[in-house]
Amino acid sequence: MTAPSADPEPRPATGALALLASTFVTVFLAELGDKTQIATLLLSAQSGRPWLVFAGAATALVASSLLGVLAGRWLSRWLPPQRLELLAGGLMVVLGGWLGLGSASRLLHLPPLFH
Repeated sequence: MTAPSADPEPRPATGALALLASTFVTVFLAELGDKTQIATLLLSAQSGRPWLVFAGAATALVASSLLGVLAGRWLSRWLPPQRLELLAGGLMVVLGGWLGLGSASRLLHLPPLFH
């Protein structure tokens, strides 16, 4: 007799290679053309040392990804995946709105909304 699962909802079985591939594609597409890629482009052009810029940027991406994985693992102990997805989506909307309002206020030469 086995003990009941601690997970309230069963997770779909995903092969390791499929999970690796979907993670790669998701992160790769999310990073294309973002401010990190533009910053590394500028750093590489300015320094003339692209391999050092690549090593620094790759290390930073690994470190920030590790933080995301650890935070996700920690949060998943208390929140179901659907709730985490909803919270992440809400955070993205709030951050997008905040950045959009800041940009709009600068374009319209309005006083800063947030100090």
